[in-house]
Amino acid sequence: MTLDRIAVVSDVHGNLTAYRAVLAEIDRRGIPIVLNLGDVAGKGPRGAEAVALTRERCAVTVRGNWDAFLGEDGHQLSAGMRWWRDELSTADRAWLADLPGTHDLLLSGRRVRLFHASSTDEFTRVHFHHSAEQFAQMFAATPFTGDGPAPTVVGYGDIHDTYVEVDAGRTLFNAGSVGNPLDEPTAAFAVLEGELGSDAPGPFSLSFVRVPYDVEAEIAVARDLGMPEADSYAIELRTAVYRGRHAELGLRLEG
Repeated sequence: MTLDRIAVVSDVHGNLTAYRAVLAEIDRRGIPIVLNLGDVAGKGPRGAEAVALTRERCAVTVRGNWDAFLGEDGHQLSAGMRWWRDELSTADRAWLADLPGTHDLLLSGRRVRLFHASSTDEFTRVHFHHSAEQFAQMFAATPFTGDGPAPTVVGYGDIHDTYVEVDAGRTLFNAGSVGNPLDEPTAAFAVLEGELGSDAPGPFSLSFVRVPYDVEAEIAVARDLGMPEADSYAIELRTAVYRGRHAELGLRLEG
């Protein structure tokens, strides 16, 4: 049996250098289907190009929190958020705003549900360290996910931290981040393997891939374009440490 392979990417955040490296690796492995868990733009300098590449390459993209923010009217946004919003075209913003919240599929008898952050909405964050109640809620039917059959596999993004957890026959995984990883400074994506569309039990696998890319080239683009918060962005890309912890850890820009 030849298994179908699906690449799951998330949180590109306008980092075109990382995105191109990840898509090249997906192509090198011959993976034909790419699914995107949102946050295509914002934080990084080339959101419009990331949107264009996503529309070209991804079979399905679900809406992330940044996608929702950037798709809204810009009057109430901060100056930084307005920069990222204004970098997008009107058509880009409309596309982001109209993305679906969730996507379900069958793979070797497993019901797989994909969304950006949680079963509640694209804004409710579930960290790597979570309670048993939060784990169970990720598999729940809600107004956001609809009333379809309960999933046995749930994949999400948002926290930029790759992991997998299995409990009581349910698998929860985070695909990590392509463009703004906060676990190690290499781009991440997940690979699902199984028989797509089959409700019969069969072989199934889940794996993660880390892809090095030219971090310094991406930082240079951000600086050249005058992107807001470029110093914090540079530190995050180099260290994989969230900007809210830079001061306490004494992380400063060195060049």
